[in-house]
Parts: sequence; structure tokens; C-alpha cells
Amino acid sequence: MWMRSLSEFIENSQDKREVQRALAVKMLLEGYTHVAIQSILDVSSGFISKWKKAFFTSGVEGLKLRYKGSQGFLNPQQRAGVIEWLKTKDKWNLSELEYEIASSYGVVFESKQSYYNLFDAAGISWKKTQAHNPKYDEELVASKKKKSVSCSGSDVLKSSQES
Repeated sequence: MWMRSLSEFIENSQDKREVQRALAVKMLLEGYTHVAIQSILDVSSGFISKWKKAFFTSGVEGLKLRYKGSQGFLNPQQRAGVIEWLKTKDKWNLSELEYEIASSYGVVFESKQSYYNLFDAAGISWKKTQAHNPKYDEELVASKKKKSVSCSGSDVLKSSQES
């Protein structure tokens, strides 16, 4: 009975972690030692003991993952709607996006990164470009241009005098 339920669980599970837990318990029931299971599955003795106890307490339900992740603030349809809205616009503004999401869906993200992820999903770059190089120094560039011209000019004179 136990072996059959473990085998079915291993065949039907989609998560590698659940399968590893079930395999450790199944191998233990088949007579493998902790040392053998550790070397085959690359797990610790504590891992084997923990999941053996969970299995005998709750069955295969004890081997399943309990954490399912957090729910997003926008469901997939709402997210798709925001992305489509972004694609229809000619100009984009972060505050306008914040307002649109808050007024349409009642969602305000704590982090700006969530808004940036929406821009990215819509294929829009949200990073600001600079009109000019902030380190650009006209005087320094002009003096380097003069040196460059004078160096190349003197080389031309030397080569013509040698001929």
C-alpha cells in the first residue's frame, strides 16, 4: 500500500523536490541504508529522517510542498490590459502608469520595480537618456584636438623632408 502510493506520487508529481522526498522514503522502505540514499540522492541523513517522519504521519500529503508562492496584485488579464494600454500610447510616463493602475484596478505597488517590469513587458525602455555627456569638457577636447593635429602635421613635414 505505501509503496504503491509512493510510486504513484513519484510518477505524477511535477516538482523535483517532492520527487526527491518521495524517492528517499521509498528507498528507505526498500531497505537502502541512510548512507546509500545519501550518496545516490545527494541528501543529508536529516533530510531522509524528516521526510520519513512526514510520510508516516501524513502519507504522501506530508511530502507535498506547502508554499505555493504569493499572488500578484494584478491578475493575468489585468496585467495584459495594462501592457496593451502601454502599447497604444505614444509617450510614457511613470506617474501616468501609476495613476492608471491605481484608478483602474485599485493597486498601488510599493516598489517602482513593479512598474518598470510592466514597461519591460510592453517592450518599452523606461531609462532616461542624457542629452550630452556630463563629463564633456570643451576646453580639454579642444586642447587634445590641437595636440593631435600638431603631431600629425609634424609627422607629415618630417616624412616630406626625408624624401
